[in-house]
Amino acid sequence: MSTEGNRTWGIVENGTAYDLGPSGLNLAPTLADAVSSGVFGTVTREQYAAAPASKEDAITFLPPITAPGKIICIGVNYRSHQEETGKTEQKAPTVFTRFADTQMGHLQPAGMPDSTTQFDYEGEMALVIARDAWHVSKDEAFDYVAGYAAYNDFSVRDWQRAASQWIPGKNFPDTGAFGPYLVPAADVEELDSMVLETRVNGEVRQKASLRDLYFPIPDLIEYVTGFTKLSAGDVIVTGTPGGVGLFMEPQGLLNDGDVVEVEISGLGVLRNTVERVA
Repeated sequence: MSTEGNRTWGIVENGTAYDLGPSGLNLAPTLADAVSSGVFGTVTREQYAAAPASKEDAITFLPPITAPGKIICIGVNYRSHQEETGKTEQKAPTVFTRFADTQMGHLQPAGMPDSTTQFDYEGEMALVIARDAWHVSKDEAFDYVAGYAAYNDFSVRDWQRAASQWIPGKNFPDTGAFGPYLVPAADVEELDSMVLETRVNGEVRQKASLRDLYFPIPDLIEYVTGFTKLSAGDVIVTGTPGGVGLFMEPQGLLNDGDVVEVEISGLGVLRNTVERVA
């Protein structure tokens, strides 16, 4: 987050943001540093109540992890999305990468480039890795999760679908919405009971329980760490349910000025407004 131009991080409670970063208690330079040092999720109320505070609506939201070393995205990972795309019975997760400099925070514009006529939303849940992870078994996977957040993998469909590799359509500037909060894993009691809902101008477009993930989180962590080493602060974006605009009849692709919200039980509401950009 940013307060009065200072990039910092903190805890939000009941509409108040407590500054735990360089302009506040200085418990760690960034939230990523708080994750890697073990500070994240351990700060007591007595500690943060003594921090400089601002009203939540006075801060500027940044992505919770502003510069992750790796952002690993999982495609077609809800059964409902598999059915609408015709990509069923997968043998392994579909994986692509997103670059850190394509991310933006809650309430920041989603940049719809002039080069597309097919701008789409994908509401998802992201997880942040807590520590170095390599060849992690699915039985131990949750020990490597620092926290969870909402994500919107805005997609430039014509660029995505121009070839077999999706990376171009997933890496335009200001298309990876992340936030508003990173909720510690210890505060998330039952993942399977959580519901993800995506709304466009108030209309529900996507709604699914996290139990509908085709490859559950432990399987994803096992698979991803089987081919690449992850570090504290790296991000895995776990997939989107059915209901994306491209496959609606008629299509429900996004337009300049549309307001897109991703809400996940216990993780808050991530809101971004589409803005046409050069």
